[in-house]
Amino acid sequence: MRVSLDHWRTLIAVVDAGGHAQAAARLHRSQSAVTHGIGQMQRLLGVELFRTEGRRARLTAAGEALLRRARRIVAEADAAQALADDLARGWEPEVRLAVDAAFPAAWLVLALQRFAPDCQGTRLVLDEVVMSGADEALLEGRADLAVATVVPPGFVGAKLVEIEFVAVVGAGHPLAGRGGLGLEELRGERQVVIADSGRRLRRDAGWLGADQRFTVAQPATAARLVRAGLGFAWLPRHLVAADLADGALVEIDLAQGRSRTVPLHLVLARGEEAGPAAQALAERIRQVVADAAVAPLALP
Repeated sequence: MRVSLDHWRTLIAVVDAGGHAQAAARLHRSQSAVTHGIGQMQRLLGVELFRTEGRRARLTAAGEALLRRARRIVAEADAAQALADDLARGWEPEVRLAVDAAFPAAWLVLALQRFAPDCQGTRLVLDEVVMSGADEALLEGRADLAVATVVPPGFVGAKLVEIEFVAVVGAGHPLAGRGGLGLEELRGERQVVIADSGRRLRRDAGWLGADQRFTVAQPATAARLVRAGLGFAWLPRHLVAADLADGALVEIDLAQGRSRTVPLHLVLARGEEAGPAAQALAERIRQVVADAAVAPLALP
């Protein structure tokens, strides 16, 4: 008898869930079945996977090495099965798209409008994320396609566009009338910060040196707070273009660092093995961005 794919899945579940009982609930099995499976796996492999420290079981060095391999084995098996299922069904029944909030909403709507006539009933699940939220959606298998600020390890992506962020305040804010400011002069002002939506891979982006902060989940909320005079923020230029044009917001006159660019990448979770619906949606997104580079796009 050899270690099976089910054994590897059980090992991953025990580690990720935090114990045999939790893994049993996740796998819809009895705790004794999970414990037996881990014991059988250790006998077949001839190595100890866990050691007891106090009341907790921790992975041994051998267990850690085998866990890394187990994740690859299970991911590859899942990918092969998913590809077979897609080929058997034609278009996949569901496409999960994770999009960073910096991506222009108007572009996203246009891409979906172009995708809708050809999607053949495919359900779309849209996850709007910030910074590492897209990375985690890919790494945890919760996205088939992502517009992400970085391409996570093990994935292949192509740069889609660069988004410019500008430092802005409301027209009535004291910073609006001052020029040639240094970043240190912002330290005493309230900053409105957009939180990273990731849970495990959280990243900070931009200058976060202010002693006071209001932290929000979405750029649109940050823009509303800044318009209300509650602080300053770095926001996507496309999001605040109308407010800058009508004077509701003004760019902070910084001596340096008044704007920055953030690259967005298009990443297919399964690369060239992605299903036809995911590939079609990716192509619609590429087309919209390419069209926008030639001429401004507006919603129909």
